[in-house]
Amino acid sequence: MKRSIYIISIGVLISSVVATASEEKLASEFRQICAEKAAAANAADTMTVVGREGWMFLANELRHISVGEFFGEAAMEVSKATKPDRRDPLPAILDFKAGLERVGIELLVVPVPPKAIVYPDMLDGKLQAEADGQTPRLDLYHQNFYKLLQKQGVAVLDLVPAFTAARLDEKGDAYCKQDSHWSGRGCEITAQQIVERLKGRPWLEAAQKQSLVSEVREMNISGDLWNAAKGTKPPKEKLSLRVIGTEDSGMLQPVPPDRSSPVILMGDSHTLVFHVGEDMHARGAGLPDQLAHEFGFAVDLIGVRGSGASPTRITLFRRCKDPNYLKNKKLLIWCLSAREFTEAVTGWRVLPVVK
Repeated sequence: MKRSIYIISIGVLISSVVATASEEKLASEFRQICAEKAAAANAADTMTVVGREGWMFLANELRHISVGEFFGEAAMEVSKATKPDRRDPLPAILDFKAGLERVGIELLVVPVPPKAIVYPDMLDGKLQAEADGQTPRLDLYHQNFYKLLQKQGVAVLDLVPAFTAARLDEKGDAYCKQDSHWSGRGCEITAQQIVERLKGRPWLEAAQKQSLVSEVREMNISGDLWNAAKGTKPPKEKLSLRVIGTEDSGMLQPVPPDRSSPVILMGDSHTLVFHVGEDMHARGAGLPDQLAHEFGFAVDLIGVRGSGASPTRITLFRRCKDPNYLKNKKLLIWCLSAREFTEAVTGWRVLPVVK
C-alpha cells in the first residue's frame, strides 16, 4: 500500500515554531476537520472515529487537537477538568520539575503525539501530502507549549519528527490502526529516542547492565477502538512485536520492573500497553521492556490505566513515604498522551514529590 509521506525538518523545529500563513491555514483546516469528526462520534455515542484504509481514531483525542491553544488563560475554556485551578497543565509541570530537582532527580517529559498528527491523511483524504512531501506540521500549539516548557528548564522529548520519519519504516507503523495506543514499533522508537537524548550521563554509563535478548512475534489484537466501533468491522489488526526478556530453559521471560532502578518510568496506559498483558494485549514488548533493552537494565514503573496527569504523581508521592525509595534515583520519564493536556477530567493538580 502506497502512502503519502510527511517529511519534517528537525532543524526547523528547533529554530522556530512561527507558522507561515499557509501553514496556519492548513493547521486551522485540520483542527476543523478534527472538531467535526469528534462531534459526529459524540452524537453517535461512540469513541471511535473511522478513518481511511482501516485506520481508527479516538474521538476525544480529535477534540483535543481541535481546541487549539490549551495552556495559560486558554485552558480555562478548553480543558475538561472539573476544577478551574486544575485546568492549566503548566503550573503543575513546573512545580513537579522543581520538586524533583530538590531531591536530585532529572525530569524528562515525553508526550505521546495524537495519532492524527502523525497520520492526518489516514483520518481524512483532504489531508494528503503535497507532491513534494513537504507537508508542514499540524500541531502548532503543542510545539509552542513544549517551547514554553523548555524555556522554563523542563526537558521535553518531541516525538513527532521521529514518528513522522517512521512512516517509511518497513518494520511497522508507530501507532496501532485499531487501538488508541501506539504500536510496539512506537515503543521501540520512543525508547531509542529517550536513550539517545540521555547519552553521556555518568550514572547511565556506570549502571550495572544485564544480559537481555529479543525476538519478533506476530499477534492479532482486539483494539479498544475496534471493539467500540459500530457497524461492520474490518478484520482484527495484526502486529509485529519485538519482545524483550531473559532466556530461561529456552523460554523468553519478560523483564519485571525494578524498584531499585535509577530510572522511573511514570505515565498513563502508554507505559502499560504490550507490557502487562490482558487488556493491554501482550507482555514483554511495551515501553518499559524496550527501555530495558536500550538501557541494558530494567526501569521502575508507575503506570496507570487512567489519566497520567495527576494520579501517577499521587502514586509517586505515596511511594516516597518510604524514605529509601528515592535513594539512587537519577531520572524520571513522564510519558503520557498529549490529549491529557485538555482531556484529564481530574485535571492538573499541583502535588509535592515528597512530604
